[in-house]
Amino acid sequence: MVSMLPEGATLRFSSTATPIRVIRCLGGGGQGQVFEVDFAAEPMAMKWYFPSCLQRDPDLRQRLRACISATQPSEGFLWPILVLDPDPDSQQRFGIPFGSFGYMMKLRPARYQPAVAHTGGQIEIGLQPLLRACFQLAESFHALHSRGLCYKDISLGNLFLDPLNGDILICDNDNVDINGSDLGSVRGTSGFMAPEVLLGRSRPGTSSDLFSLAVLIFRLLTRHDPFLGRLELQIRCLDEPARRRLYGEDPVFIFAADDERNRPDPIAHPAPLLTWSIYPAHLQELFRQSLGAGARDPARRAYTGQWLKALSRCLDQRSLCPHCGQEVFPEPGQPGRCWDCGGELPLQARLLTPAAAVQAQPGNELHGHHFDPLAAERLDQPLARIERHPHRAELLGLKNLSPHSWSAELSGGELLPLPPGRSCSLASLDVLHTHLGAIRLVT
Repeated sequence: MVSMLPEGATLRFSSTATPIRVIRCLGGGGQGQVFEVDFAAEPMAMKWYFPSCLQRDPDLRQRLRACISATQPSEGFLWPILVLDPDPDSQQRFGIPFGSFGYMMKLRPARYQPAVAHTGGQIEIGLQPLLRACFQLAESFHALHSRGLCYKDISLGNLFLDPLNGDILICDNDNVDINGSDLGSVRGTSGFMAPEVLLGRSRPGTSSDLFSLAVLIFRLLTRHDPFLGRLELQIRCLDEPARRRLYGEDPVFIFAADDERNRPDPIAHPAPLLTWSIYPAHLQELFRQSLGAGARDPARRAYTGQWLKALSRCLDQRSLCPHCGQEVFPEPGQPGRCWDCGGELPLQARLLTPAAAVQAQPGNELHGHHFDPLAAERLDQPLARIERHPHRAELLGLKNLSPHSWSAELSGGELLPLPPGRSCSLASLDVLHTHLGAIRLVT
């Protein structure tokens, strides 16, 4: 790939007094190229557009400036920081194409991997961090929509995630626009686009974002397209008219409750048949709502708040199979079987908080929303975590990760202080008094 900007060169821009040194080209796409740059001794990223991009989308610079003025909705977005227009001298000296421009953003840390690497089976990620990534997705778009903005092109290609903890970064935020605006040429990505947008009956907006978000979460959790089942196998060539029929004219969710025409084929589509059974019924129902009825009726699509509630509940239900160690999601207080080894799942103890119940299992966490659904704490800022004893794996403890001192009331009535960073055993715990409310252990 030929670099649009000379690597190693120091460029000046009319929009900033600080010169920028181009370090290397990180990659490119249909709109332009992304570079690692040095800005005031700090590594940053710069996206540089092809001149033809502005010709196709003359409102792009206006949207970018509006996006920067709106400020970053959440930490999940690689948000534009500064629009960059080349200084005439640098443009002439280094042969920068006339009409091209770009913007600066933070550099994506190396720990974030492309989401397509997960769906393609190229990286390993546990179910807990995967659900956390989906939660952060819903959280990020909830913050975006709350500002009256829409993304318009939610897809796998615009998402990066940390396989270890599920942290996410959403890139290509130059697509962001005011909901209801008729500016811009971006309509979405095939396979993620809402049917009404694909058929040209509606412009992209928050409603189509909700459809695309449901598709993206489904693909992350199952590694499969929610509309490719037996109907796809009847098509000899998956050309544009065929895709229009599958995704727009007659979209049938592969697990639709009232239409079995497009069920996955056991031989051709084994992945969704395996992964679908992993997740609880309440999450499955949200997919049926958004991708089944919601494919034809935008009013039926789940809101971001519903996804947050459902995904949080999944994380709270997470347990470990005592037979094979696999992550499972049994209904609280009900017997079940492991989706992997088929072993019977015994009833587990739970932590009852003012707003939820959390399975007492290693790795499960407590957050602000467990005490108050409107709490400001994010999912990546846990207040407590259930951990195994360092020397006796069968013993579990609850570690105080908050900056506040708590007190543990033992079953014998004794009160023990639990300062930040310390743990108390769940074996003898009756009630834990925290700064946000009490936690009870029930079996």
